[in-house]
Amino acid sequence: MSGTVTHDPPPGTADRPGRPLIVTEDADLLDDLLRLCAAAGATPEVHHGPPENGDGWQAAPLVLVGDDAARRVRGAPRRRGVVLVGRDQDDSGVWKRAVEIGADHVLMLPDGEQWLVDRIADVAEGVGRPALTVGVIGGRGGAGASTLACALAVTSAREGLRTLLVDADPLGGGLDVLLGGESADGLRWPAFAASRGRVGGGALEESLPELHALRVLSWDRGDCVAVPSQAVRAVLAAARRRGGTVVVDLPRRLDDGVAEALAQLDLALLVVPAELRAVAAAGRVASAVGMVVRDVRVAVRGPYPPGLDEREVARLLGLPLVGEVPVEPALLRPRSGVKPPGSAGRGPLARFCVDFWERALVESGGTR
Repeated sequence: MSGTVTHDPPPGTADRPGRPLIVTEDADLLDDLLRLCAAAGATPEVHHGPPENGDGWQAAPLVLVGDDAARRVRGAPRRRGVVLVGRDQDDSGVWKRAVEIGADHVLMLPDGEQWLVDRIADVAEGVGRPALTVGVIGGRGGAGASTLACALAVTSAREGLRTLLVDADPLGGGLDVLLGGESADGLRWPAFAASRGRVGGGALEESLPELHALRVLSWDRGDCVAVPSQAVRAVLAAARRRGGTVVVDLPRRLDDGVAEALAQLDLALLVVPAELRAVAAAGRVASAVGMVVRDVRVAVRGPYPPGLDEREVARLLGLPLVGEVPVEPALLRPRSGVKPPGSAGRGPLARFCVDFWERALVESGGTR
């Protein structure tokens, strides 16, 4: 059981990590709270009452007050981020004590354990603005979506943003190969197949291969070709909490795992070659993606046949036009052993990616 009185984070804690404060003399309750802090990757401070140094009470990003200590903290300064924690589900007086100490949440163990782990992990990670998350999907096979996704991620990293490139296509051969990092140390998707609940954002980032100043979550060359949708949700949610940008290379097939990936996107980029058959295929893809993603845009790749240009393709699909994806050998014929698309920082493709991020970041509210 848990209940909310108000639910705002303490001022000034949204963008910095901190140590939660535990106030209790109940040894059993303390053991449980320490266990939950450990699960969230946080090391708390423990007191029997409000810290004698008043700054300790005010500075903690989260205060967990045991129900046994409610009377001892009545005189503490009012602040946000106070949680009253108890065990007695039938104690109606807990709400009165919560109001007396200015708690913004009442939580009963063990029912509220997962909520509390998530809240502690938020403050331990210093959760701020979520990453701008962009999915790239081909309107038809061979449209160049994977290499455009790589170019966007490489450009984002080169611009100084924390960047994660996610390979959501288990049958695509692995984006780490496209980046020349198939032998790089780090975890691949199969290692996260058993993930449930919450994955630590910092731990995720540190566990992945680092290639060209960005982190890459790709597939290995093993037999695993599917990850449960719960694991996809947990991993991508962790990636978004780290901020910066996340680029997801999406397959054209839709299953539960892909649907979870789509649900995490801020916008989807549909790459469409300027061919009538490709436009027809892209229409079906756009219809399916649009059922989950609110913001779907089209990027058109030439060359153009007579009577068809990028604006006409966008009009036929009924989607906003991002622009024309430049035709470059690296985009059309990606090969291992060469620099990844966009990595040189110059040329039409790099300019396209820079312009895309400038517009997308401004639309989302600025640099992440």
